[in-house]
Amino acid sequence: MATRCSSFEVVATDDLARRGRLTLPHGVVQTPAFMPVGTYGAVRCVDPQDIADVGSDILLTNTFHLVCNPGAEQVKARGGLHRWMAWDKPILTDSGGFQVFSLRHRRTITDEGVRFANPRNGDLIELTPESALQAQIDFGVDIAMQLDECPALPGTRKDIARAMRRSLAWAKRSLAVPRDPVAGPALFGIVQGGLDEALRQESIDGLTALDLDGYALGGLSVGESSQDLYALVRFAAPRLPGGRPRYLMGVGYPEDIVEAVAAGVDMFDCVLPTRNARNGNLFTSRGRLVIKHARWAQDDRPLDEECDCSTCRRFSRAYLRHLYRNDDSQAARLMSIHNLAYYQGLMSRIRSSIEAGTLHELLAWARSRQDGKSPSNRRVE
Repeated sequence: MATRCSSFEVVATDDLARRGRLTLPHGVVQTPAFMPVGTYGAVRCVDPQDIADVGSDILLTNTFHLVCNPGAEQVKARGGLHRWMAWDKPILTDSGGFQVFSLRHRRTITDEGVRFANPRNGDLIELTPESALQAQIDFGVDIAMQLDECPALPGTRKDIARAMRRSLAWAKRSLAVPRDPVAGPALFGIVQGGLDEALRQESIDGLTALDLDGYALGGLSVGESSQDLYALVRFAAPRLPGGRPRYLMGVGYPEDIVEAVAAGVDMFDCVLPTRNARNGNLFTSRGRLVIKHARWAQDDRPLDEECDCSTCRRFSRAYLRHLYRNDDSQAARLMSIHNLAYYQGLMSRIRSSIEAGTLHELLAWARSRQDGKSPSNRRVE
């Protein structure tokens, strides 16, 4: 039985899209929501106040990386992640299944759990469903993700089915770990099954029988096409329990988010806004802007004339290009603030559109940008 330290209320719908409120021990998350990624316990180049100022209700950190360094015991001894990070709003921790998948030649996966060499110092680390959840309890987070196995795509049906069934067994073991009914954390299960609808349905059926606090679609953003992604989300999201939040893991281009919201997804995370900012790639209302281009050298306009973030209120494209070209550390922070503000502005537009029953207009905008190119090739004119 789930802890119910969380509650989720759908307050408006527009076809399959949902506008909701997720109440957690450290506050309320307005959904659909985007979570900035603070992999190592910090969102790179920005501080917690910057994240709050752009309108973020919740952020994500990563169990795998925090277990590797500094260790769950160290975080617990420092008073937990919220105190350590100086962040007083909700936190979700990914269990690290995707990161384990990325190690490939440095890990061993069995039904018991996963063993891998710590990428930092080579020490052998073992994560089980129980130890991964206990680490997240020690962190003091609001939402914990079950340990799962993320299979490679494309893969054989046999391998994908084995990973899905192992993940389902691990969810059952995670549920048996004692959690505080008030402090939590809430426990989310992860639906696996690749692009195979029958396997995804088997995973959904098994996880929903456990009556978890929320459900995530995992095993995506691993090389599948946008159309395969959309088809899978349209199949799976409406089949998840209507009274629980639905989370699409690691998917984060704006166009992808709008498509997934239209299918009934409530939560998202991705490194794209901050990683792109550090590389000088900005999201704007007119498309993508590459700050290093010479065309911005004498441009006194803000990055986005429709944006009210602190970066756009104070600095020009020319100045930001100057900082970036001179490897000034301010460039990464200022541009990260803008990209995070863009994403939170997008989520605000999505929520308002659902309330007004006009999400179809935003969906048409998103689809007009899906021009057959790689998303990274969509550039501002």
